Amino acid sequence: MIKLCVFDFDSTLMDGETITILSKALGKDKEVSEITKRAMAGELDFYESLVKRVRLIEGLPLSDAMEVARNLTFIEGAKDIITYLKAKGIKTVVFSGGFHIATDPAQEKLGYDLNFSNELHHKNGILTGHVGGEMMFGDSKGKMLARLKSFLNLKDEEIACVGDGANDVSMFKEAGTGIAFCANEILKKAATHIIDTKDLREIKQIL
Repeated sequence: MIKLCVFDFDSTLMDGETITILSKALGKDKEVSEITKRAMAGELDFYESLVKRVRLIEGLPLSDAMEVARNLTFIEGAKDIITYLKAKGIKTVVFSGGFHIATDPAQEKLGYDLNFSNELHHKNGILTGHVGGEMMFGDSKGKMLARLKSFLNLKDEEIACVGDGANDVSMFKEAGTGIAFCANEILKKAATHIIDTKDLREIKQIL
């Protein structure tokens, strides 16, 4: 029986990429989107791509970034699947290579139990173009899940993961069930299940 389900955030629970949406205000969204696309396909080192993308939103007012992050659009079925899993007694956690300014308010709206992501550095109310946090590297999700698994004394078969990109591969290796959701080919190869319909309620049929 599944006891823990870990979700990626951007393009999994949230419809799009937070960093790309933030960069629109500065006219950098095409450049950021291209870097993101290559990183999620496994063509670029995740850490290097993250640092490069965050540098492109330097100068954005923090208040503007927070306003955008509080009003992100979720994937169809996001709230429903979290509610369903929690009703089954399954803990729900988000691992995001994105940012707490997005995953924290989303936690209040969707109801997942815990989230790990990164912090956008700011000074005097302005983003500095620097970032730090728990999910900075391509293998961060796998390492964090290994820690959680040990702390909660869970077996691989008691864990499910849902994601879409290359930086989700490491957490799939720590779980018995890996669900590639509208995902890049690199993650589909590591998955036990594949969903190509953009509706998270499809997960119910697997779990």
